[in-house]
Amino acid sequence: MVNFEWYRTFVAIYQKGNLTKAAQELLISQPNVSVHLAALEQYVGDKLFDRMPRKMVPTESGRQLYTQVIGSVENLTSIEALFTKKALVKRSVIKLGAPIEFFYSEITPNLNKTTSQIHATFGLAKELTQQLIDGDLDFIIASQKTADHKQIVYEEILKENFIIIADKTLDIKVFNDYIEQENFIEAEQWLLQQDWFAYSADLAYIRRFWLKNFNKRPVLIPKYIVPNLITIIKSMSEGSGISVVSDFLAKDYIKEKKVISIWNGKAKAENTIYLAYDKSKISNQKIEEMKMLLDSN
Repeated sequence: MVNFEWYRTFVAIYQKGNLTKAAQELLISQPNVSVHLAALEQYVGDKLFDRMPRKMVPTESGRQLYTQVIGSVENLTSIEALFTKKALVKRSVIKLGAPIEFFYSEITPNLNKTTSQIHATFGLAKELTQQLIDGDLDFIIASQKTADHKQIVYEEILKENFIIIADKTLDIKVFNDYIEQENFIEAEQWLLQQDWFAYSADLAYIRRFWLKNFNKRPVLIPKYIVPNLITIIKSMSEGSGISVVSDFLAKDYIKEKKVISIWNGKAKAENTIYLAYDKSKISNQKIEEMKMLLDSN
């Protein structure tokens, strides 16, 4: 197999015109330049330069080869220089696991605050926790403390409340009357008649809200099942429907009046979100940088 250094040496000789200047350009000895050139000429089966007293003159084969390889040699040299520069800088890498909705809503706006490379992994809490334990992730965003591991630290970063939101065109006057009158039986029936978005077929977030506020499981068939809360909110802002979502994900859409908040519930269906990491493996500098990514100010 041909050695890339042979091509690099060939290009240097072609551009500099002699072996001495090529050796200076490549920071190698002149005998090594001669060895590389001889090896390449043997490989291609033809002479590439005519040796003059003070100059190397390309042959026809040499000119043809130069035209064919110069672009690739320059590209590879540029890539090598780029990676060498990156290696010298030694930027740290933060490997973060999070629900995609949280990353989009809370971390994306702060990415320009960090000098580290961010390698994000999206998934469910159980999967991400295992990757944290295995050392494949530095940090995870978790909604529950599932790791039975003495080195794993859970730091509370925010409380989320699940609320019912809907498209801005929905007439909610009747529902509001039921809530004012504390007629929760009729309020529930009104809700069940709407077109629902659900995160999953088991009605994960809806079920939790129902148990807190109606003391039973919801009996409804969602019209849409979309496993992404941001997509659900955006879909409602551009169409119609109703859903239970996290308040911090919907706050901007509500503020901009793209969707409406119908009901926060008579009892809070809340959740604590944590930043989790292995304290035995993560430096204080990385922890501070991660907290900066989570800072909403």
